[in-house]
Amino acid sequence: MNRNGAHHLGWIVAAGALIGAGSATAADLAPAKAEPVPAATEGFSAQSPWQIRVRGLGVITHDSGSIDQAPGAGLSYSDTVIPEFDVSYFFTDNIAAELILGTTFAHIKEDKSFNVPVGKTWLLPPTLTVQYHFTNFGNFRPYLGAGVNYSLFYSTSEKANFHNLDIDNHFGVALQAGFDYMLNEHWGVNFDVKKIFLKTSWSADHDTLGHLSGKAKLDPWLIGAGVTYRF
Repeated sequence: MNRNGAHHLGWIVAAGALIGAGSATAADLAPAKAEPVPAATEGFSAQSPWQIRVRGLGVITHDSGSIDQAPGAGLSYSDTVIPEFDVSYFFTDNIAAELILGTTFAHIKEDKSFNVPVGKTWLLPPTLTVQYHFTNFGNFRPYLGAGVNYSLFYSTSEKANFHNLDIDNHFGVALQAGFDYMLNEHWGVNFDVKKIFLKTSWSADHDTLGHLSGKAKLDPWLIGAGVTYRF
């Protein structure tokens, strides 16, 4: 190879080296491709909208009622403790609907004039509430709710001298306050209080007094505590 050929070959090698260096520098200066952000794995938005609870529930009634045929008479009802199951659906992190399911019974007694047992009835009070859940307290998640109750009375039985005890099914208004304390993503403990405003009509036949009728104002407090599971 002559001197001119060697000289030209040197320029070619140098140019290739510069091009390679420029490519490396451009690659180094190019912005790094952003890694995809993983989906949230904690909090309400990452969970199923479904939630269930199992509670022990105290049903504390308001002893008030009347007998049309005996204006001075009044009614009282026994209090009970029952198991209760509810299902909630979260439309958003804050707004949910809850349906409670449970059944209880009450002994009915005239306790002002005659102090006479009247009978016993079973009560199925499905209650649907819409709730607002506060989400800025960490694991402590309080809520307020309001809704409607429909109370169905069934399997009534009468005491001595009474017959044909009948209590009308009736709608009522429900107010609610409570909280969940979440132990982890799924499990928590719950405390809940509901007030149901329930006034209905009743009637019965008595061997001596004949046909009796009146109003029964139960207005129960439903006070419960139990376990929460969020799917």
